[in-house]
Amino acid sequence: MGGKTMGGILAVLSPSHSPRTSQRNLVSQHRRFRLSRRSKMKGSSVPPMAAECCGGDFLEWVVPDNSASVFGLLDHPADLVRAAAVSRTWRRFVIENDLSKSLCVRLFPEVATIAAAAEVTRSPPSPPVSQSDSERAYRIYSNLAGALVSSSPKDSVGCVLRCVGASSTDVFPNETMVHTLHERGLVNFRPSYWSSRGADNPDEPESLTYRLNSDICIVDEIRVQPFKAFFQYGNPIYSSKTVRFRMGHYKLPRGSESFVTNDDENKMVNADKDYMWTYTSPEFPMLQENVLQSFKLPRPVLCIGGVVMIELLGRVQKQGADDKYYICVCHVEVIGRSLSPLFMVDISDPGGYSILKYLPGAKNLSAEDMVQYDTKDSLEWQYFGARYRQMNHIAVLNALLMQVHFMHEDDVGWVLQDGLLQ
Repeated sequence: MGGKTMGGILAVLSPSHSPRTSQRNLVSQHRRFRLSRRSKMKGSSVPPMAAECCGGDFLEWVVPDNSASVFGLLDHPADLVRAAAVSRTWRRFVIENDLSKSLCVRLFPEVATIAAAAEVTRSPPSPPVSQSDSERAYRIYSNLAGALVSSSPKDSVGCVLRCVGASSTDVFPNETMVHTLHERGLVNFRPSYWSSRGADNPDEPESLTYRLNSDICIVDEIRVQPFKAFFQYGNPIYSSKTVRFRMGHYKLPRGSESFVTNDDENKMVNADKDYMWTYTSPEFPMLQENVLQSFKLPRPVLCIGGVVMIELLGRVQKQGADDKYYICVCHVEVIGRSLSPLFMVDISDPGGYSILKYLPGAKNLSAEDMVQYDTKDSLEWQYFGARYRQMNHIAVLNALLMQVHFMHEDDVGWVLQDGLLQ
């Protein structure tokens, strides 16, 4: 092998080069390699020295660990796909070393908790085509990586769908956590908020657990507004000292998860036992102010499974009537962007781990098209389509109920003037 060629490879592997410089070196190497091959096939007048220094594949010259380090410098899924298209050797190396999933993990570490990945086709399966599990995983995670990097924060919206449960509720249903889903300050002409039970210990924590409107979504920030009891002397604000967030999924199969309703407080919810948390945020200080406080996460987080827990840590306000500490919240928002229905999550692993489902047929479908189905569709496609329809139905129903039942405290004066509360 020529000295200049080895020098080029060492330059790629040298830690003194920046990732971008190393990427350029890598691309330059494979371009010269392909040029050399073409020159040999077509009798081109490429200088002999160039042909000599580029007449081989660097994967054959260095150990696999060093090769993986070089490919690991590719930080965009398009770069990895291009590298896999250079030659059969490069494609095999990318696939066999699971580099597409490794890239997803670098982008969003939560991907490491996915136990398996599978593709769901709309039409019933045809006779199986010979394809390895590694090739299928490469295709799925390459598409996942593309979806992750193409998702823009400007597309983020509120993602909360339903209330799973609260660690405690003082007076149910008048102070149910369902009230925290709505921005307005009154429900059925009463103050709208959730209240914990009273505690003598100011360090006793509370938690609120929510189900998001997507199996898998990127969460950027969470907003929480403490409640100001304007009907109590001094208008006390029942905030917590700090707040922390967990994200993950229910361990049991879909359909066994329970939620808070007007008739059921869902006291059986036990986050430590029934849920698997794949992300825990640092603690954020909460202000004792009656405003919607925004807590931006240190980095965007991939919520796999669609469950978010808000941990309210420490109490700051006593209630004069019983001299106990309370935490009260009037509104919560989880801001993010969904990757469904292109990607869904199933919990059929015996250990309660998540299984990523990729639905390539949903890529070019609108939400309206996705909620429709044909009897010719595969059973698995119908199953995930039905789940997506159900989530959309609940979201629309919640939006309608908000408009009908909730009103802002500023509207109280109008109601009183109209005699509705007399």
